[in-house]
Amino acid sequence: MPNMPLPHEHGQNEEAILDHMPGAEEIAGVADAMKQLGDPSRLQIFWLLCHCEECVLNIAALVNMTSPAVSHHLRLLKNSGLIVCRRAGKEMYYKTADTELAQVLHHTIETLGRITCPRAQDSQASQENAP
Repeated sequence: MPNMPLPHEHGQNEEAILDHMPGAEEIAGVADAMKQLGDPSRLQIFWLLCHCEECVLNIAALVNMTSPAVSHHLRLLKNSGLIVCRRAGKEMYYKTADTELAQVLHHTIETLGRITCPRAQDSQASQENAP
């Protein structure tokens, strides 16, 4: 990054910080993902899909929403790269994308919400029941 003079010098080593600052494209991708998860319904659907692969009808039943509303949220989550889908016959199945961003957001949601991941509970129960 070129050496750019700042209006005020505060001794915070801005040059080193700028060397690691993400580019506009990287920031835009993270901002879009976070924007999508800013909606409580999408956040709930995303969290659900972090733990299972489901079809629209089952997701709608699990989150108590209509299928068209769920389809709308799924489309936005898919466009932001947070979830993926696959077709099996006439059904579309959705799950969380296998990306670092999706995994970090999943863990962040559980940490901030103090939510225990079902997989972590299963693992803990297995360890407790081990001889």
